[in-house]
Amino acid sequence: MCLKDQWVQIHSFKHNGSLHRYWEKNYVLEDNEYFFIVASNRTRVVESDGRRWYTHEPAITIFSKKDWYNVIAMLKDEGVCYYCNIASPSIEDDGKIKYIDYDLDLKLYPDGNIKVLDEKEYENHRQKYGYDDELNSVLKTEVKKIFYLMKKRYFPFDDSIIKEKHELFLKIK
Repeated sequence: MCLKDQWVQIHSFKHNGSLHRYWEKNYVLEDNEYFFIVASNRTRVVESDGRRWYTHEPAITIFSKKDWYNVIAMLKDEGVCYYCNIASPSIEDDGKIKYIDYDLDLKLYPDGNIKVLDEKEYENHRQKYGYDDELNSVLKTEVKKIFYLMKKRYFPFDDSIIKEKHELFLKIK
């Protein structure tokens, strides 16, 4: 099922299959062989414990269908800020975009600074959920690849592409 031009929910799961959180309203700008590209603005997020909150700024999110990541590009006053989740390749299921979140995250700030986040959470969940050595290797390799892409500002960390997708969303909305 092609999701292009539809409003969808995004569902994030943990390795054991439990729902981690979901985003209620996201518009699919692109659905191709490699990516889902979605746009949102102040969408409601529901946590697994029932807590609810709203995102603060417009965002373009790129969900890889082949690689182990997704990227939230937040359009802030100071520039585009990228938050990359190391996660399973994303799938469409029952009209929703779904993936498994593997805790490790990277953040690219508008000034070019890059931070790797949540390494302790990753190690705790690696033990709790039993990530095997092969999965651990895949995830750690992905962190290195994402760091390189961020440093070079290659897709999906290209401000001009993100701004272009946001302009498209504003015209549709």
